[in-house]
Amino acid sequence: MHDAYEPVPILEKLPLQIDCLAAWDDWLLVGTKPGHLLLYRIKKDAGTNRFEVTLEKSNKNFSKKIQQLFVVSQYKILVSLLENNIHVHDLLTFQQITVVSKARGATLFACDLQQSSSGEAKLRMCVAVKRKIQLYYWKDRDFHELQGDVTAPDIPKSMAWCENSICVGFKRDYYLIRMDGRGTVKELFPTGKQLEPLVAPLADGKVAVGQDDLTVVLNEEGVCTQKCALNWTDIPVAMEHQPPYIIAVLPRYVEIRTLEPRLLVQSVELQRPRFITSAGTNVMYVASNHFVWRLVPISIASQIRQLLQDKQFELALQLAKMKDDSDADKRQQIHHIQNLFAFNLYCQKRFDDSMQVFAKLGTDPTHVIGLYPDLLPSDYRKQLHYPNPLPTLSGAELEKAHLALIDYLTQKRSHLVKQLNDSDPFTTSPLMEGTPTIKSRKKLLQIIDTTLLKCYLHTNVALVSPLLRLENNHCHIEESEYVLKKAHKYSELIILYEKKGLHQKALQVLLDQSTKANSPLKGHERTVQYLQRLGEMTTLNLVVFICTLDKVLNFLKDGFKELAIPYLEHIIYMWDETRPEFHNVLIQLYLEKVQGLMKVYLNSLPEGQTRSSLPWQEYVRYQESLHSFTSAVF
Repeated sequence: MHDAYEPVPILEKLPLQIDCLAAWDDWLLVGTKPGHLLLYRIKKDAGTNRFEVTLEKSNKNFSKKIQQLFVVSQYKILVSLLENNIHVHDLLTFQQITVVSKARGATLFACDLQQSSSGEAKLRMCVAVKRKIQLYYWKDRDFHELQGDVTAPDIPKSMAWCENSICVGFKRDYYLIRMDGRGTVKELFPTGKQLEPLVAPLADGKVAVGQDDLTVVLNEEGVCTQKCALNWTDIPVAMEHQPPYIIAVLPRYVEIRTLEPRLLVQSVELQRPRFITSAGTNVMYVASNHFVWRLVPISIASQIRQLLQDKQFELALQLAKMKDDSDADKRQQIHHIQNLFAFNLYCQKRFDDSMQVFAKLGTDPTHVIGLYPDLLPSDYRKQLHYPNPLPTLSGAELEKAHLALIDYLTQKRSHLVKQLNDSDPFTTSPLMEGTPTIKSRKKLLQIIDTTLLKCYLHTNVALVSPLLRLENNHCHIEESEYVLKKAHKYSELIILYEKKGLHQKALQVLLDQSTKANSPLKGHERTVQYLQRLGEMTTLNLVVFICTLDKVLNFLKDGFKELAIPYLEHIIYMWDETRPEFHNVLIQLYLEKVQGLMKVYLNSLPEGQTRSSLPWQEYVRYQESLHSFTSAVF
């Protein structure tokens, strides 16, 4: 809880009993039990919560019975229920303008003032006369019938406009009357055990409807718009809406709550309060039989500070949007609060909710990644600062957190890839003011891809290879190399090397792993496949092997001698390799091949076999190759 309002006495020990209130601007109207109407001017002292209260006018003969008052300052009129009839007076002179003669016998009325898009005010009124509800509109200084009377199931006890409907509380039930020309009546729900039903209009056109100590919010269809009802500590007798607060008068005090989020904000102890009225934004009056208090709002800045300490970020955001600051200052504070809110969601381990807020904010992704253990290099991580210590995550919680981060980073990656060739300046916002941010799209993509790689290793290894195979994969080589080796993911490491053109490293890994019994890369099949893919590459890709030709040759001679001859022919004939050791090896291999083929041929030749057999053709081909090669060399 925090203090949203301070009660300040306006009238104390008034000798006449108060029966109703109305207010506008700096003016307060008090209707008393004897029928006196009192008009007070309320002037606030600058810089203090003190008020100068002046009785400007007192009309002792206003009426024998003042039952209800409603001020329409736009039309400068006072609508009142006097001795069970509707009267309209001039707001300042109290001179009577008109009486709604048809409404004789009225027990209740409710007005609705609508502002058109052009700024024109339109006033509607419903009046309860026994079991009838009469409907009027204001024009040319008089009320005119809006449509035919609506028959009610009982005598209305409370009612309020709700867009193009009227919500009516009777002794036992609430009903909704639609302004559809027919006055369709819809039964809602029972009023509960309370003696009087309570319907109060809200600032957004909806209505708050009481059922004992609960309050629900309904729209013009009669549908509840809140997931849960407000639960007061006692049964409200009156209610006003001052966004973001809803203020209820309870038998012993005034209680202040919020609809969204549902919070008890403050309880203000007052002596038997009965009435509440608003004079506009942030001007509220509460009255008992002989006292009137003004509820003075605590400054929004003070409220926000207290709310942030209490980690009530949603309400702090609502108040920040209401501050009378410059647009730039307001945006900056709202952004700061939203970051604190997202951070708090993360600390509450609501990871998906947290990532969704961060995604909307445009917070630097590295600051979000820094929330997680072991995902950023330690030297960079030390530059980041957070509002509070980070939670310790492990096991299923850590996996859930990683999955939320993966969704967030995948969304950010897609957005950045589309912007990669964009020449517009690139900016991200810090989670905490003063923390450095990444200025380069490419650098940020490198961090995101490397982090995704680490997250996949924690959650779903099957996604590692597709990430590394992406043509626009930006994984940081050394960091990715480290985590793949640590996880013993050598197949994925080879994909990384191949996509980055590091073929020497790839072949070295293949060579190292080929002799390890438990390795998925045991043997030479993957090496052959890799070399075959290299054969299909352009000369530019193959040039990287020139400096390691001897290593490749030794590797082939040891396990893939059948590939050594085409390899040497390629580097000698295609690359013009002149070093004698390669030429000598090729001659030796040719000789071995010729001798081997001849031996096979002679040992397997049956009687009558012709020289068209395959061994003979191979023998002749290699003999010719040997002859032409030695002729060229010598």
